[in-house]
Amino acid sequence: MPQNKGPFYMTTAIAYTSGKPHIGNTYEIVLADSIARYKRQEGYDVFFQTGTDEHGQKIELKAQDAGITPQEFVDGVAGEIKRIWDLMNTSYDKFIRTTDDYHEKQVQKIFKKLYEQGDIYKGEYEGMYCTPCESFFTSSQLVDGKCPDCGRECQPAKEEAYFLKLSKYTNKLIEHIEAHPEFIQPESRKNEMMNNFIKAGLQDLCVSRTSFKWGIPVDFDDKHVVYVWIDALSNYITGIGYDCDGEGTEQFKKDWPADLHLIGKDILRFHTIYWPIMLMALGQPLPKQIFGHPWLLQGDGKMSKSKGNVIYADDLVDLFGVDAVRYFVLHEMPFDNDGVISWELLVERLNSELANTLGNLVNRTIAMSNKYFGGVVNKTGVDTTGAGVDENGASLDFDADLKAVVTAVKAKVENKMATLHVADAITEIFTLFKRCNKYIDETMPWALAKDEDKQDRLAEVLYNLVEGITIGANLLTPFMPETSERILAQLYPENAAAGVRDFDDLATFGLRESGVKVTDTPEILFARLDMEEILAKAEEIQAAQRAASGEVEYPQVEKKPEIEIDDFDKVQIQVGEVLACEPVKKAKKLLVSQIRIGDEVRQIVSGIAAYYKPEEMVGKKVAVITNLKPCKLCGVESQGMILAASDDNGNLSVLTLDKDMLPGSEIR
Repeated sequence: MPQNKGPFYMTTAIAYTSGKPHIGNTYEIVLADSIARYKRQEGYDVFFQTGTDEHGQKIELKAQDAGITPQEFVDGVAGEIKRIWDLMNTSYDKFIRTTDDYHEKQVQKIFKKLYEQGDIYKGEYEGMYCTPCESFFTSSQLVDGKCPDCGRECQPAKEEAYFLKLSKYTNKLIEHIEAHPEFIQPESRKNEMMNNFIKAGLQDLCVSRTSFKWGIPVDFDDKHVVYVWIDALSNYITGIGYDCDGEGTEQFKKDWPADLHLIGKDILRFHTIYWPIMLMALGQPLPKQIFGHPWLLQGDGKMSKSKGNVIYADDLVDLFGVDAVRYFVLHEMPFDNDGVISWELLVERLNSELANTLGNLVNRTIAMSNKYFGGVVNKTGVDTTGAGVDENGASLDFDADLKAVVTAVKAKVENKMATLHVADAITEIFTLFKRCNKYIDETMPWALAKDEDKQDRLAEVLYNLVEGITIGANLLTPFMPETSERILAQLYPENAAAGVRDFDDLATFGLRESGVKVTDTPEILFARLDMEEILAKAEEIQAAQRAASGEVEYPQVEKKPEIEIDDFDKVQIQVGEVLACEPVKKAKKLLVSQIRIGDEVRQIVSGIAAYYKPEEMVGKKVAVITNLKPCKLCGVESQGMILAASDDNGNLSVLTLDKDMLPGSEIR
């Protein structure tokens, strides 16, 4: 067993219970789980906490809309979040809810303590309030008049409130960050916090609200509820037994300060400014590292239920399996930049890496072991030592090269994981599997099998393959635990535990005992997927989303500069009657219409062929811009423009009149 390296306490951000988490939300728990499993494999005593953030105005409003109590609403959503975390095979040790009694009591104690020692004071807040983010902003902090965090509209608000004195601790926070360069990671996030927020000057933070009731009451002033961030952030200490009266549990004494807070980059400000200052005011040490991971984005734009393009973890698992989804979100996410997910990318990566590189390697290694030696894997010592080089100078000592690659991967994975470069760690492991595939091509077991004098050499080749795969499967365990277990169960069918190596042994080649059999019936780990079939199923899922969605997502139109009435008067719009319409040759998107406008007939080309058949246009009374300079489209002259409306879902409708107006009538 690896040496016990001591406690390692890590957390995710707690998920907000406003609705079912999509795959971008789910990415964080999978990332955290891979780190927690890796740390356990290294020998740390890991405590991994996650949970749900359940208070606030947004929850209160959603519960009202649903016709249920806020508690009933969060019970349902928290249950759904926990179900998905469990579905993704995440090994958290504690799932905390901010509606848990012990948490609420401690938050009240924390608030009162900070008030009594002068770190919280009563005042009045006036500013711009973002309900989804539950945050106040000054006008100067808004971006184009909207919330700097989520981009939504903010409303002016004024109310009595309590405030946390951030300015009192600003210099102390700067000193801590500068003395601990690892405190905020990645480096770019630290620079953003320091330059854009902390050094620019911190305003005292509003930490209570009176305009809604769904929150933890301030026990000495029941008009107020505790502002969501004091409530939510405190979970990191209340969940492990913090007591504001100084009677913390043994676990709190062992695990705090946290080794890692893993959070999304969008909430970095709260965790690197407000949370450290709260802890300083409480006299507690700060967490060792706060890592702001990037976002996993939808390949074709913003996720929306009304568009039917939200990707959920359970839909992906139904089509691809848990470990395939884990592999994709972990491996495809860059360290410091946003990643992209789409159905097409999933199929491509899973076919190339999981089905081909890994699945095919394991399957044919076991199949050859059964075909040539009845499944028995023997170490014979007949290797390629001293084989020299070929005419190009490339080594012919295939065994030594394979072993060098395999035994070097552990250290490379350690280096990558030390800085949380998880995707790069997985790449190193798949480099091992690719080297094993290359080894098969180099040694050609099928050719060795035809020569009776080379049976011992053939046995050594298969032993090396099984040993390399065993080491690779062990290194893969934190990221794809079920797959690792399935591989080892096939390589050690009589005792799968025999294939589980101590982490310290994963740089040593040759620990498998000679004579141990592999399974008689190799299992297909990952079947190749048909792109068209998967895309058809994805469309069914998206159609069901659109049908079930009660949400209306209004088009987001980029605002143009204000104009005067004289500017509008420059555009002449008239009623036109479509007399004839036909496709434009060699232009799939265009229709050309003959349109009566008063006593003249104009020819107008429009990009509406995807939305209207030519015969559907005939007879319509449409709105036409008639003073637009003529132009040619695909060689056909267009003498105006038909007006049409389009939305973010790809729908288009030409503008028609609801009364029978004469062609040529002016539209004003």
